[in-house]
Amino acid sequence: MYKIGVIGDKDSILGFKALGLSVFPVTNPSQAEEVLHKIAKEKFAVIYITEQVAKDIVESIEVYKDERFPAIIPIPGNQGVLGMGMQNVRKSVERAVGADILFKE
Repeated sequence: MYKIGVIGDKDSILGFKALGLSVFPVTNPSQAEEVLHKIAKEKFAVIYITEQVAKDIVESIEVYKDERFPAIIPIPGNQGVLGMGMQNVRKSVERAVGADILFKE
């Protein structure tokens, strides 16, 4: 059975533990990269990662973008939204369609 994990600062992710998700509190980018690679090798189908952590390890996240599993999804942390989720949607749509049809400015 596949699992769902959450990576981020302790205050932002502890609530997910009550929902039965595996939580991985990290304090710096190198620790986040290490945890990401470790749980990606295990049976995690979805890994949520706070935007504040994800912005510092973009290269490590990109390694998994074309893989079926795990799906790595940025979520807002307790510090607020950075807009990474919408940027990823824009990139995915542009890649699939060949043009930015959703967010024309």
